[in-house]
Amino acid sequence: MPGTGHLVLYKSIALVFIFAAIQLFAQNHPNPKIDSLLQNGIEKLLHQNYKSAEVVFNKLKIEFPKNPLGHIYLTAAKIARAVDYEEKLNEHQLDSLLTIAKTQADDLLDFDDKSLWNNYYDALIYGYRAYYNSVNSNLISAFADGVLSLHSFQHCLEIDNDFNDALIAIGIYKYWKSAQTKSLNWIPFVKDEREEGIAILESAITHDSYNQYLAVHSLIWIYIDNGESEKAIELSKKMLSKYSDSRFFRWGLARAYEDINKEKAIEIYHEILASIEQINNRNFFNDIVLKHKMAMLYYDLGDYNQSSQLCDEILNSKIKSNEIKIRLEERFERVKNLKEELNEKLENNN
Repeated sequence: MPGTGHLVLYKSIALVFIFAAIQLFAQNHPNPKIDSLLQNGIEKLLHQNYKSAEVVFNKLKIEFPKNPLGHIYLTAAKIARAVDYEEKLNEHQLDSLLTIAKTQADDLLDFDDKSLWNNYYDALIYGYRAYYNSVNSNLISAFADGVLSLHSFQHCLEIDNDFNDALIAIGIYKYWKSAQTKSLNWIPFVKDEREEGIAILESAITHDSYNQYLAVHSLIWIYIDNGESEKAIELSKKMLSKYSDSRFFRWGLARAYEDINKEKAIEIYHEILASIEQINNRNFFNDIVLKHKMAMLYYDLGDYNQSSQLCDEILNSKIKSNEIKIRLEERFERVKNLKEELNEKLENNN
């Protein structure tokens, strides 16, 4: 992932719900046809074949028009692509998909509000809404939807206290909530639940099912945030042994190596860049981020020539999208400042 702090939190939240959906076919949906479509589409999603995944999920939507899974998974695929490609989310499109899914989920809940699956659908719908509202700075709506999602997950646990997906979502919530408010932990009623959240996730990855990938992905970034990069590296390698082409997990591996072995981090960032360069019509946001990360690492290693070369490549980039230019303004300023420092060091060395 190309950032830390709130960016990492937002992307972690996105992947909570993207990979949370994977849990469905790990437990096997009772309808074998739905189960088959889910397995097919999700496997494509994990391998970043987003268009193929959307074809499968659209088929699910058409063949099972009363079930919200088709619309939920189409939302998951579109968010996963946007997160991976650093594209702007189409809020209207996502809202339309989830509005239909919510109507379907409400009908199912009216029929059986004690159903684990029906409550789970509701949790996912609110969770996706919370994510795209947060990205679009609709923070009040994001908070409200996030609370509703959490309540639905808790209701799932009331129905089945071993429902692993709900435990994972709550574990991630506990950690990041405490991490974002750790400066307030001295206040008596503000509880630090980071270790509890980690413990929940560490337990979740012992289950041999697809939901362990959600827990592993989340733990990678939690370990990094918590100063345990060695554990993040171990988990990243475990995931990449099965999904070797996954940029989601490779970002985490590279970031963890920044704390352990900067040369290795650069190597992995180069691999991510090579993968991204295969994407047609990309917006070059990630290209800039990756080159900047490598430039900073080369600077830290004292390789000022390599760092300077990457800065030049960044500053000479021709970005066509005004939206991407605006998003990269602050980063370009940081690159310019780095380039000035490099010029001074290179002049002094001469």
